Amino acid sequence: MLNDRIEAAIQRHICSAAVQGPAPIGLHKAIDYSVFPGGARIRPVILTSVAMACGDDQPTMTDAAAAALEFIHCASLVHDDLPCFDNAPTRRGKPTVHRQFSETTAVLAGDSLIVGAFSTLTSQVDVDARRACNLVAHLANYTGFPNGICAGQAWEDEATIDLKSYHLSKTGALFIAATQMGAIAAGHDPDPWQELGARIGQAFQIADDLMDVVCADQDMGKPAGQDAKNDRPSAVSEYGVDGAKRLLNDILGGAIASIPSCPGEAELAKMVQLQSTRLMSVDRQATHS
Repeated sequence: MLNDRIEAAIQRHICSAAVQGPAPIGLHKAIDYSVFPGGARIRPVILTSVAMACGDDQPTMTDAAAAALEFIHCASLVHDDLPCFDNAPTRRGKPTVHRQFSETTAVLAGDSLIVGAFSTLTSQVDVDARRACNLVAHLANYTGFPNGICAGQAWEDEATIDLKSYHLSKTGALFIAATQMGAIAAGHDPDPWQELGARIGQAFQIADDLMDVVCADQDMGKPAGQDAKNDRPSAVSEYGVDGAKRLLNDILGGAIASIPSCPGEAELAKMVQLQSTRLMSVDRQATHS
């Protein structure tokens, strides 16, 4: 199964697995706590699905890319939950890392996962140096500034916020990374895969904005109502619930059509449709709320 493959890759590459001698026990535990048990692993699922659709001729490269992307995502959640940002008490139905351990340990756990992500990719240099370097470049681009999740977080401190740019960097960045890195891992040109990643990312952010309004804490595994509480820009505040639902439908409507031609195009379309159906369930919750 795809999820079993991804979990095995994460277990194999997580930086805490490489500990040989004495190490800070608290940080070791916090790193594992940040990653396990995981959520839906949507980003590595998309990455691996794209690689498989493109032939997946270097599976170890794909696995490393999937694990690295998930480490960046998990690190971003740890940092987002910190008191200086969202000050969230729960994540994935359990106390956030800074609540379970300490604020300093949470910062270091997130930092360790970021460094570990790039270390994971460099482990593939002997397999294919060009692909490994390209993966590093793309992951760095979508993690940092000006196109990555760091920029996405920074938009929240701006006096005037461009909602499309905010969504594209805060959430869309790692979905674009997923589609493009999947193509790179399989030796394909990443450029045609940008639109699919951007569409999926924007759809997930709008769905998250809707869930923040229409869902309860226990349904989300984290506190609801955070956008309004933190005066954070969202599709709901910009367009209203109905407008956000229409925008979500429009974006998802073109997702499958944006899949580039590839050997596994039909199977990949099924995966995209599955994710679209999952997101549309948020639309239905919003309709009946």
